[in-house]
Amino acid sequence: MPAYHSTYNEEENVRQIASISILPLNTKSRGPAPAPVDASRPDIVEEAIDLFRANSLFRNFEIKGGADRLLIYLILFISDCLSRIAASNPTWNKNEATKHLLSHAVDNFALPGDANFPLSSLYSSPASRVDADTLRHYLQQARQELVGRLVDKIYQDQTPSPWWLAFTKRKFMGRSLS
Repeated sequence: MPAYHSTYNEEENVRQIASISILPLNTKSRGPAPAPVDASRPDIVEEAIDLFRANSLFRNFEIKGGADRLLIYLILFISDCLSRIAASNPTWNKNEATKHLLSHAVDNFALPGDANFPLSSLYSSPASRVDADTLRHYLQQARQELVGRLVDKIYQDQTPSPWWLAFTKRKFMGRSLS
């Protein structure tokens, strides 16, 4: 059974930085993400959350485009967020999880081309310093948006869903961002 891919792979005229597609985000936060053309269509963040559980079961993933590379990055970030929630002692409530994960989303992180980037073989390096800064700001904006939506999805009655936390034991493609 093949893994699930992004529907944005077929999009034309999408800017690519380090072989990652810079896709529209349905967000109110400021950043380099383009505005969505169709607000009713799920964006890449929603797609990553929806495909996380199914794709986390796969050790292999055939990359079909820049949108898949962004999907991989976001799925690994979701996994990292879930691991942080599961490791919290005492367990964070929804507000604490939001605060800690938003802080993690804006922390300094490695980009493709950096020595400590865990997925170097799947991504190319940014062509210039300006591209690297744009990619960093875009990924930071996507990470912040993902945290807000993820926390809303997994927290029920101020406690995290054990069904979501069960996926902390699975590593998508056997990798992690940390």
